[in-house]
Amino acid sequence: MEVATKRPQERRRVPIVVGAAVLVATAVIGFAVPTVASQTGTGDPKSGKPPTILFICPHGAAKSVLASAYFQRRAKERGLNVRVASAGTEPDRAVSPAVAAHLKARGYPVPMAKPRKVAPEEFAAADVVISMGCDLAGLPQPRGRLVRWDDVPGPGENFTAADDAIRLRVNDLVEELVRSISTMK
Repeated sequence: MEVATKRPQERRRVPIVVGAAVLVATAVIGFAVPTVASQTGTGDPKSGKPPTILFICPHGAAKSVLASAYFQRRAKERGLNVRVASAGTEPDRAVSPAVAAHLKARGYPVPMAKPRKVAPEEFAAADVVISMGCDLAGLPQPRGRLVRWDDVPGPGENFTAADDAIRLRVNDLVEELVRSISTMK
């Protein structure tokens, strides 16, 4: 492929750049997507298990709880068959009362009674891991895609900003999964 510029002497070949861009886009968008798509009935029918989306935050009491509650509802609305889990790297004793009240007031069930520590096996087996501000040292590489949402503010810092950021990213993630499945049909 050639890119024409105003001056013929500036004409250059860019197949490597285009090829690299396609490769990067495929890796970023589609790394875990075949697993998710195959396990939602659009690909490999061998596995009867739905794919696992794991949300983790340091304390497992706020950001991951919000994200998993929003993701569960949005995925169900969009027809995705997924397993959603949340955990912490150093879990608190209880879900944040502010988070629990916020979810209940908006008609969401609180997805867990008590935060729990993410198990290395669970982390490694997840199809998509969303990490929000976690130190992942000591955890294995997940078989699927690891996505870092480290810039999401803590609810204790700015609850509204944290909630808005999580809700927006969850919606984007669900839509990305829906698009990836529809392109595999």
